[in-house]
Amino acid sequence: MKSRQLFSTMERWQGKVAVVTGASSGIGAQCAMDLAKAGMIVVGLARREGLVADLRYELPKDARNRLHTLKCDVTKECDVNKAFSRIKDKFGGIDVLINNAGIFRQTSLLCDDNVADLHEVLMTNVMGKVHCTREAFKSMKERNVDGHVVNMNSTCGHKVVRTEGHPCNMYTPSKFAITALTEEYRQEFYENKTKIKITSLSPGVVDTNITRRKDIDPLEMLKPKDVSNAVIYILSTPVGVEITELTIKAMRDNS
Repeated sequence: MKSRQLFSTMERWQGKVAVVTGASSGIGAQCAMDLAKAGMIVVGLARREGLVADLRYELPKDARNRLHTLKCDVTKECDVNKAFSRIKDKFGGIDVLINNAGIFRQTSLLCDDNVADLHEVLMTNVMGKVHCTREAFKSMKERNVDGHVVNMNSTCGHKVVRTEGHPCNMYTPSKFAITALTEEYRQEFYENKTKIKITSLSPGVVDTNITRRKDIDPLEMLKPKDVSNAVIYILSTPVGVEITELTIKAMRDNS
């Protein structure tokens, strides 16, 4: 019953196209499945395309055909351009972008010689979102649709947390960049006279492959389902309501 009530507010997105980046695991996988269950046509982008395809077996039979996959490395502009071109050819364009792809590298200090790791984090967490948002905006604007972009941010994008033994290094600056990027895009969308919404969604610690540790109390971590529910909530707002920033934490997450 709760699931039906949650998805009933998604009626205006029925049959619309959502692109979810980083859809092979964790938050991205959960969002891809839940949006398909909610009646959207979902295209999951990931470097590990096969893992996205496997998600179909976790869906109800009536939702399986709504989940599609494309191999795409969001750090590579050519990959992104090709993926969005294929989506346009097959589905006509996109209505929702869940900009989820991101990585965490637990490296040494910023002052150390670790440029390759730092560059990889910036290219995935920041430029990946830039590449995808540009193509999503083009699709939404040329079709004059009331689209929505959700940037997967983090509480680390609002506060620098130094944890001994678990340095965030470039991860935190990359998330701060998403906070600024989201507001820049919001103003650009407005200046272009569109009705495209954009939201920065900032979860606290989430139980995924990136953060999974045995020493964390389960009440200190969100589940991917919690974040996916927040995405559904964001998309379910009335046409004239825009959630610009949403922060969610587990009950005992004091970061």
